[in-house]
Amino acid sequence: MDEIIRNIAVYALPVLFAITLHEAAHAYAARYFGDNTAYAQGRMTLNPLSHVDLFGTIIIPIALYLMSGFVFGYAKPVPVQFGNLRNPKRDMAWVALAGPLANFIMALMWLIFAVLLIALNVGEEFPHKVAQAGVVTNLLIFAFNLFPLPPLDGGRVLTSMLPNHLAFKFAKIEPYGFFILLALLYFGVLSFWVQPLMWIGGQAVKLLASPITMLLT
Repeated sequence: MDEIIRNIAVYALPVLFAITLHEAAHAYAARYFGDNTAYAQGRMTLNPLSHVDLFGTIIIPIALYLMSGFVFGYAKPVPVQFGNLRNPKRDMAWVALAGPLANFIMALMWLIFAVLLIALNVGEEFPHKVAQAGVVTNLLIFAFNLFPLPPLDGGRVLTSMLPNHLAFKFAKIEPYGFFILLALLYFGVLSFWVQPLMWIGGQAVKLLASPITMLLT
């Protein structure tokens, strides 16, 4: 039981910020491209409390960890009126990509934090585990959300790229997207997408952090 509590403590901040800042990035991007809906509802903020969903951000991640050791969750989706964007079909892709990009940047920041801990000879194990959890959690959310299925960000990017008649048909999948994801998760199909993309993202993060790593270690 003590180990479970320690692990929840390790993942608490990384999961909270990974999920909520992902949504905040969508809000900032939406306003930049012309839609003020999220801003008007107070969602264009870095305050995690504005994005927390009781079930998706707290209950589900804890329950999944206790049952399977797998950590996953979601925040309250940021409301975006794509029709308000200056170029709706094109700009929806940029708004969608803002979330995974935020996770990629956070993975980089957590890695730099890990390097600093080593450089400063921090002996306490807990912050090292938190930093590692931050890198893994953000790479997982980065890769998962890029899966090309609506309502995930990758689905919106693909919708933006398709010709109009195909985009319209593809977007009709969205009401069933959650159930399709559950099936893909259950049968382990998503791992064939998530694991390679996490590896690619991890290599990119290491490459970007390499100047600081070489300087400090």
